[in-house]
Amino acid sequence: MPERRPFVRLPTDVYPVNYGLCLKPDLIDFTFEGKLEALVEVTQATNQIVMNCADIDIITASFAPQGGEEINATGFNYQNEDEKVTLSFPSALQKGSGTLKIDFVGELNDKMKGFYRSKYTTPAGDIRYAAVTQFEATDARRAFPCWDEPAIKATFDITLIVPKDRVALSNMNVIDRKPYPDDENLVEVKFATTPIMSTYLVAFVIGEYDYVESQSSDGVTVRVYTPVGKAEQGKFALEVATKTLPFYKDYFSVPYPLPKIDLIAIADFAAGAMENWGLVTYRETALLIDPKNSCSSSRQWVALVVGHELAHQWFGNLVTMEWWTHLWLNEGFASWIEYLCVDHCFPEYDIWTQFVSADYTRALDLDALDSSHPIEVNVGHPSEVDEIFDAISYSKGASVIRMLHNYIGDEDFRKGMNAYLLKFQHKNASTEDLWDCLEQASGKPIAAVMGSWTKQMGFPIIVVDQEQQGDDRILKLSQKKFCASGPHNGEDCPSWMVPISICTSEDPKCTMLKVLLDRPETTITLSGVGPDQWIKINPGTVGFYRIQYSSSMLESLLPGIRDLSLQPVDRLGLQNDLFSLSRAGMISTVEVLRLMEAFVNEPNYTVWSDLSCNLGVLSSLLSHTDFHEEIQEFIRDLFTPIGLELGWDSKPGEGHLDALLRGLVLGKLGKAGHKPTLEEARRRFKDHVEGKQVLPADLRSPVYLTVLKHGDSATLDTMLKLHKQADMQEEKNRIERVLGAISAPDLIQKVLNFALSEEVRPQDTVSVIGGVAGSSKQGRKAAWKFVKDNWEELYNRYQGGFLISRLIKLTVDGFAIDKMAAEVKSFFESHPAPAAERTVQQCCENILLNAAWLKRDADDIHQYLLQPRTSQHHSCLGLPPHYRPERETRAYLQQASFL
Repeated sequence: MPERRPFVRLPTDVYPVNYGLCLKPDLIDFTFEGKLEALVEVTQATNQIVMNCADIDIITASFAPQGGEEINATGFNYQNEDEKVTLSFPSALQKGSGTLKIDFVGELNDKMKGFYRSKYTTPAGDIRYAAVTQFEATDARRAFPCWDEPAIKATFDITLIVPKDRVALSNMNVIDRKPYPDDENLVEVKFATTPIMSTYLVAFVIGEYDYVESQSSDGVTVRVYTPVGKAEQGKFALEVATKTLPFYKDYFSVPYPLPKIDLIAIADFAAGAMENWGLVTYRETALLIDPKNSCSSSRQWVALVVGHELAHQWFGNLVTMEWWTHLWLNEGFASWIEYLCVDHCFPEYDIWTQFVSADYTRALDLDALDSSHPIEVNVGHPSEVDEIFDAISYSKGASVIRMLHNYIGDEDFRKGMNAYLLKFQHKNASTEDLWDCLEQASGKPIAAVMGSWTKQMGFPIIVVDQEQQGDDRILKLSQKKFCASGPHNGEDCPSWMVPISICTSEDPKCTMLKVLLDRPETTITLSGVGPDQWIKINPGTVGFYRIQYSSSMLESLLPGIRDLSLQPVDRLGLQNDLFSLSRAGMISTVEVLRLMEAFVNEPNYTVWSDLSCNLGVLSSLLSHTDFHEEIQEFIRDLFTPIGLELGWDSKPGEGHLDALLRGLVLGKLGKAGHKPTLEEARRRFKDHVEGKQVLPADLRSPVYLTVLKHGDSATLDTMLKLHKQADMQEEKNRIERVLGAISAPDLIQKVLNFALSEEVRPQDTVSVIGGVAGSSKQGRKAAWKFVKDNWEELYNRYQGGFLISRLIKLTVDGFAIDKMAAEVKSFFESHPAPAAERTVQQCCENILLNAAWLKRDADDIHQYLLQPRTSQHHSCLGLPPHYRPERETRAYLQQASFL
C-alpha cells in the first residue's frame, strides 16, 4: 500500500461557535444545495481557513469580521486524500469574531454515509427515496464543510427546505415552518438551536413516516417514527424509551438535556443504530416490533439497542471523547449500561447471563489473538478510525467496565459517574478523566488497575492450584498472558492488576474473598474450607480473564454442573474457558466433549446458547475432515433430551427464555439432521406456506433453516417467494440469514447471486454471503470465490465502514488450511481495504489456528466420537482431565512466517 502522509488534526487558529446551516435536498436528482453561515472565532491572524470537506463543491466563500467589510475567498484548495479544504483570502483575517459564509453543492450518495439517499417502497408500491444522515465517525464533512473533529464543539441552527408533503426532522424541535418563496411545493422548516455539540452527532431526515408519541415521566416528548402504515410497530420501542429516559436520569442524577427525542427507522442503514442527539436513527429491524410477527430475540435486540443509544445521550453526547482514541469510553460504556437498563425494564430476560455469552466471551476470543489491539488505540486517518468500531471497543470495553463496576460497587460507581458528567458536560473528556472521578468517589487505585486493561492488549490466564492443610485451603494463583496459540512464554510477559473473587460450594452465589492480584503470583489461605468443598474462582464470571484449574479442582467442580449448584453464568464460563484452552492446545478437545456431556440436565437458555455456539465452531472445523457426520450425531445425542422436554409448542406460563431455548434447540437438532425434528419441520413448513397454520415467529428461523438444509430447488424457490411477499424487514432478514443452508452447489450459487440483487437491501447482502460461508465446506469455498469475483462492486458499496470488515470475517474466518491464510493475505495485498486491514490479519491468524487445532486434535476427536455413548448419565467424567503441553502450536505458527 502507498504510505499515507502523516495525519494532522485541523489547525486551531479559527474555530466555530455556531453553524447556521440551510440545506435543500433534491430527492429526484440526488443532489443538495447548501448555505453555511458560521459564527467563528479567529484566535490568531491568518489568511487561510482549513476545514474538513469531502465530495462537496464550494461555489463561493467569504469572511466578514464583526462590524467590518466582507472579504471574498480567492481560492479553494481541496486536499481530497485528507478530506480537507483550504480557503485562501487576499488579506489576513484579524483576531476576533466574524462570519464565514459558504455556498456549496453536494450529492445524496448511496453509500450509507454522510448525507445519503435511502430507498423505500410506498404502501401503493412506488419506489421513492428519503434523504438521511450518518455522520459518525468522519462523514459530517460530506454534508457541509465543517470542523469535523469531536472536540471542536459548537451550536447548530438548522433549516431544511423540503417538499411540503414530507416529514423533516433534525436534532431539535421545529420552531418555524413556512412556504418557500421560490417554489410553492416546498416548505422551509427551521429547528431550534442545539446545545454545544460535536459535528458527528448532527442529523437530519427527510422522508415519509408515521409516528407514535408519548411523554416520559420526566416530561420529555418521545416519538418513534416508522414507515407509513406501520405506526403500531413503533409501540414496543416507545415503551422501552419512555421507561429508559427516567432510569438514566435517575442513574446519572443528570436530566436529559433536550426537549424531545425521536427514534426513527431508516430503510438503508449500515450500522444497527446511531445516537444522534435528539434524533436517533435505527435499522428497521432494530426498532420495529410487530406483536404477531416478531420473535422474542427481536424484541430483546430492540430493547438493548434502544437502551444503548439512549445511554449515549449522556455518555457521548453530553460528554464526548476528546478524540477517537477514547471511542471505547462511549461504546464500552453504552454496551455495558444497555444491559443494566434492559435488566431494569425486563428482569425476566436474565440479560446479564446473556451478556457473558454475547459480549464477554466474544471479546476474550478476539483479544487472545496476536493481531488484537489495546482498548485505547492512537488513530488518525478516517480509515483508522473506522477500524476501531470492533469487538474490542464495544465488547471488551463493556466487559472491563462491568469488572470495574463490580470492583468499586454500585454506589461509588454512580457517585463517580455523576461527578464526571457534571464536570465535563458540553465538553470533551479522556479515559483518565473518568478514572480520576471514579478514584475520588471510591478511594481505590482505579487508574493504576484500569491502565493495565486499556493500555495493553490481551488478558491473563489465571493458573490455580490448591492444597488442603487441616481446615484450611491453600490456593496458589499465578497469571500470564493468554494467547490463542497457547500460553505466552516469552521473556517480557505483560501482567495485569487483576481483581479476583473466590466462592465455595458453601454458598456459590456469594463471594467469600476478594483480592487484587498485582504481581505474577500469590498464595491465599482460605480458612474453614473443608476437603469436601469445591472452590470457584471468578464467581459471576465478571473478571476479564480465563482460568486453568488443576485437574483435581476441575474434577471437584464438575458435579456442580450436573446438579446445577454452580450458577448458570459460572457453568457457562467453565465450559467456555475449557473450550478456549482446547483451541489453544492446552488441553485436548476430547476433555471438552466429555464436559459437554455433563450438561444434559441443563435448563438455562444462555448456557445452552454458548454451548451450541462452541459446538458450531467445532462442527465447522470438522467439516474439513471425513467424520463430519460423527459430530452431527454427537450434537443430536446432546440436544435430544432437552428437545423432547420442550416439544414444539409453547406451554402456558412459559416466558421469553423458554421461547428462545425452544428455537435454539429445534434449530440445532434440525440442522444436525435429527429425523423426527426434520419431519415435523417439513410438515409445519408446508402448513405455513399453504396458509393452513401460520408458524409462530419464534419457530420460523429453526423451521426455515431445517427445511433448507435438507431441501432442494423447490424449497429454495418457496423461500424466495416468502421473501418477496414479506412485508416486514425482520422476516426478510430472517430468510436471508438462513438461505445459505441449502447444500447443492448450483443452488448455493443462486443464493450468492441473490445476495447482490435488488431484492436484498445493501446492508443485508453481507449476512446472505456470510450465511453461505458459515453453513458448509462447499459454501465457504463458493462464498470466498464470489467475494473475490465481485470485489469491485462489494468494495465500492461498503468502502470504509465496518460492513466490509464484517464481510471479510464472515467469509474467510472458517478456513482451516495454511495455504488459505496465504491466499487471503495476498488477495488483500493486491486489493487493499484500509479500514479492514486488522480484520484481514485476524482472519489469517484464525485460519492458521484452525489448521493447527485440526492437525493436533482431529484423530483424538474422531476416536472419541466413535466410542459408543452409554446412557445419558454416564460417569466417564471420572477420568482426570489431562492438561497437555501446548505441543507445537506456537512453533507451528511461527514457522508459517509469511504472515
